Amino acid sequence: MSDLYVSGMAIAPSVVETIVTMAARDVEGVASIGADAPGGLRALLPGGKQTNQGVAVEVDDDDKLHISVRIDVKSGHMLPDVAADVRRAIADAIAMQVGVEVGSVDVFIDGIHFSK
Repeated sequence: MSDLYVSGMAIAPSVVETIVTMAARDVEGVASIGADAPGGLRALLPGGKQTNQGVAVEVDDDDKLHISVRIDVKSGHMLPDVAADVRRAIADAIAMQVGVEVGSVDVFIDGIHFSK
């Protein structure tokens, strides 16, 4: 995997993916990050990165990150609320730890986990 070049620095995609995964997992209602999720459209675009974590990252011409994340949600949680909280958590974590602006965070809900 090649590095992401943002604001004059090279970042290994795994660094961003780890930050995204940790931020999403901390959101109430998230059951898991899509480990076996299929690649999305962004993974096919130049600069798009897809991993087996269900996270795709690309950098646009303005050095903004565009992130896609695939999640499963715990039963009983409002899907739009969980998605909004995931977007906010990821954007805040990237801004704080990497210091770059997030252009978008797309959240794909692949499933619902029911507790036994």
